[in-house]
Parts: sequence; C-alpha cells; structure tokens
Amino acid sequence: METLTIKIRDNKALKLIHDLEDLNLIQVIGSSEKKTTAKLSDILNGSISTEQANNMQKELKQMRDEWERNTY
Repeated sequence: METLTIKIRDNKALKLIHDLEDLNLIQVIGSSEKKTTAKLSDILNGSISTEQANNMQKELKQMRDEWERNTY
C-alpha cells in the first residue's frame, strides 16, 4: 500500500475521490493542510464603534474605581 499527498484543484476531482472511496478502492485519511486560526482581536476588529468602545472604557474605569474604594 502506498500513501500519496494530492492537491485538489476542482470540486469535481474531490467528488471523484469520494466516489473511489465509496468503491473501497482508496481510503481518504484526512487533510494534512494546517488550518490557520485568526487572532480574536482581528476577528472582532471594527465590531463596535470607537464611541461605544470609549463609553465602555469609561464605565469600566468607574466600576474599577468603585471596587477599590474604602467601604468602611
């Protein structure tokens, strides 16, 4: 038995490969292609406006200041 790595250039070829697998002529092991994951900051960039972000920062600072004040 021989293991080959191939690059699929067309979805028609992928269908043929799956058909060959259904006929038990070949076995598809899996993809060796590394999946790149985007950073969360890149995904969320621009999801809220600058004004919203500034308001959230002000509220966060206010909450932190309230947490750190002396309550006794």
